[in-house]
Amino acid sequence: MIESSTGSKLAIVGAGSVGSTLAYAALIRGLARSVALYDINSVKVRAEALDLRQGLQFVPAAHVEGSDDVQVCAGADIIAVTAGAKQQPGQTRLDLAASTTKLMRTLMPQLVEVAPDAIIVMVTNPVDVITYVAQQLTGLSPHRLFGSGTVLDSARLRGLIASRCGIAVQNVHANIVGEHGDSEIPLWSTATAGTIPVTELIDEAERAQMAHDVVHAAYEIIDGKGATNYAIGVSACRILEAVLRDEHRVLPVSTRADGHHGIEDVCLSIPSVVGASGIERQLHVPMSEEEIAGLRASAEEIRAVARSLGF
Repeated sequence: MIESSTGSKLAIVGAGSVGSTLAYAALIRGLARSVALYDINSVKVRAEALDLRQGLQFVPAAHVEGSDDVQVCAGADIIAVTAGAKQQPGQTRLDLAASTTKLMRTLMPQLVEVAPDAIIVMVTNPVDVITYVAQQLTGLSPHRLFGSGTVLDSARLRGLIASRCGIAVQNVHANIVGEHGDSEIPLWSTATAGTIPVTELIDEAERAQMAHDVVHAAYEIIDGKGATNYAIGVSACRILEAVLRDEHRVLPVSTRADGHHGIEDVCLSIPSVVGASGIERQLHVPMSEEEIAGLRASAEEIRAVARSLGF
């Protein structure tokens, strides 16, 4: 059985479907000795904490608490922020960003006050805009505050490639960069299945369909059950694990690009080395001219939304 990361404390902000699933995944993986859930809905957060506590016999040793008081996050080594405005039917991405930004203005300073040394990972949408907003509101270094980005999108793409090629998904190497959303860019030029370039195995039309399917992957799930939670829960847990276990793992997380392919002052997903200090460095992955152009266009879309919110 995996041992808990000795002495570490994980705080999860938001006890909704994503936050509670993330807490469950963290406990199963023995990720932290203490898991704290914070939500303004006192009845909900206490119920989630109670449900999790009743399963502690069957997971690596840990302590679970839940509260509507932000002090429950005090002293956290790492904080995952899953709280955000819920997108309503017909609501635009800009509307959603504005609602969540309003929430962040109050929340982020509180988190920094109670856990000044924590690494903070944003797991709320639109993640790239909200990560930039959170950085501006807290003044924290981009190394210490970053977003979940396209880690899940990349996993979705790898799954499609693996299924198509008949190999284990662990043997597929492919990344999606840019926005976690409609303008994201699959890096086909460096994607491999085993050691074989994906471009030699899958034709352009099929690759385009795969990229489309990744962008729209969540819609069927949301239509069927109202929200996505399992895949984002375990993928976010994987990011937290890279930090708490100092893995130096390469993940396409959302961070502020300062000069990457001429892109500056905007948060978007770039393959980065993630370890105990947060983002240790960004990797300048080779890209085709078309991919670079797409990444720059994606950056402009994210920047436009941030600027419209006053950031």
